[in-house]
Parts: sequence; C-alpha cells; structure tokens
Amino acid sequence: MRVLVTGSSGLIGSSLMESLVASGHEAQGLHRGTRSGDGLYWDPERGTIDPIEGFDAVVHLAGASIGAKRWTAGYKRVILESRTKGTRLLSEALAESASPPQVLISGSAIGYYGDRGDEVLVETDGPGDDFLAKVCIAWEGATGAAEAAGIRVVHTRTGIVLDDDGGALSKLLLPFKFGVGGRLGSGEQWWSWISLDDQVAAIEYLISQSRLAGAVNLTAPNPARNAQFVKTLADVMNRPALLPAPEFALKAILGPELAEALLFTSARVQPHKLMADGFVFAHPTLREALQATL
Repeated sequence: MRVLVTGSSGLIGSSLMESLVASGHEAQGLHRGTRSGDGLYWDPERGTIDPIEGFDAVVHLAGASIGAKRWTAGYKRVILESRTKGTRLLSEALAESASPPQVLISGSAIGYYGDRGDEVLVETDGPGDDFLAKVCIAWEGATGAAEAAGIRVVHTRTGIVLDDDGGALSKLLLPFKFGVGGRLGSGEQWWSWISLDDQVAAIEYLISQSRLAGAVNLTAPNPARNAQFVKTLADVMNRPALLPAPEFALKAILGPELAEALLFTSARVQPHKLMADGFVFAHPTLREALQATL
C-alpha cells in the first residue's frame, strides 16, 4: 500500500513510517512549509497543499504540541487552529482528488471526553465541555469534506502514548531516576495509556485490516489510576515512589488549565471498538508496557 503521513517526524509519525516500510508498504511524508526538494508539501496557514493522488491511505497526525507551552489565549488558538485548519485543508484536497484514498486516519485524543471521574468511557459516550474537548470536537468535525466524498474516516482518540524518548512518560522518568518521584495530586485520577508499539500497530490495523470508521479509542484495555501508574513505574525502574507532587505546585509551574488537562483530568477509557473488531494488544497491562518501553 502507498500511505501518506502528516506529522511524520513526530513521536508517533516517525515510528509509524518505520513500521510501514518494515511491513513492505511505501510510506511518504507530507512536508510542511516551503518546498526544498522532492516530495509533497503543504502550508495549512496559507491554505496551500500539493495535489494528493494515488495513495491507498492517509494518516493525519500533524498539530501543535498540547504541552509545549503555557496555555495563553494565543497558544490555545494555535493548538485549535493547527488541528482544524490542517484537517480541513487535507480533507478538502482528498475530496477533490481524482484518485482519493480508501481511508483517512485522522488524529484525535481522549481529551474529547473531558474530566469524567470513575465513569468507564467508550466511543459512543458524549464529549466533555473543557478546552481540549472542544478542540477534539472541532478537530473531528473538520474531516467533513472527506466523509462527504465517501472516504472511510477514522478518528483515533489517543491516550497517553508510552515511550522513553518522547511524550509524557519521558518527562516523568527524570524524577524517578533520582528517587524523588511520586503520585500527582491525589493520585485518584484515571490515566488511559497505550504503548507506542500498540499505537502504531493499531493505526496499521485500521488502515489495512478493518472496516471501522468514526471514533476509535486508542488506549490499552487496562487504564490505571495515577497512583497505580507511578507505583508500577517505580517498581519497573527499581526506584521509590514516595514523594507526591502537590497539585498547587504543578499548577503554579505549568499554569492551572494546562496542569489540570494533562495531569489531573480523569478519563477511564476503554478501546471497545478495537477489541470488538479483533485487535490484539501486545502490551495490554501497564507493567508489560513499561517493561517493554524501558
């Protein structure tokens, strides 16, 4: 298969590209900015994109980092528009293609569900009402042109992706290495996670082996409360987990809205559609995932 990937240099995108090639597929990135060589280019801010022809699948992962900066009004606008503008531009280009892909896998996040406490969440559950939920609603809605053109569209609602070289886990590792890690706040909040290997495998499954469409949760089947997460991490690293990080201190460092969204929001998400369709997780439990990752 020929697969086009946006965000191909990111944590998930770069691993996906390597896996696709290793599986015998042809993987190509859609490069951002001014043309500097061969390949396909686009500029979502300017609304320009090269014609996209002859691909069997498109995987759209591009978007500004959620946790890179404090959430000023300006950066919140960047987070939203980097997703909606790019998704809408790509979807319209695919809809106008003379040879559109069979499937568009478009990124989303479990932030769609908002802060839901102990409630078990599946794809049919409704959205939250905080900033990230509103971003996800608009993000998923921006694929309308592709759906109207008859392209199978999947919205991958991704949880915390576990990798030691990027994402949330890499930021947690340093304090644990020095023996000063611990739960965040009360530790009661549910963290829904997925190993990077399973994230990539699930995307490939959705491309080539499944007829699933619409929202699909990309989380492992065993979410963990934050206190359980950090205890398991400490065990795997053979380090203590004795020093809890106070909620007020983290909110002072990161800003209250960002800290709440990334660290203290509780989302107990289940990958109902994937499991019902027959997808098998390589790392279904947190200990297995952390041992494989670290």
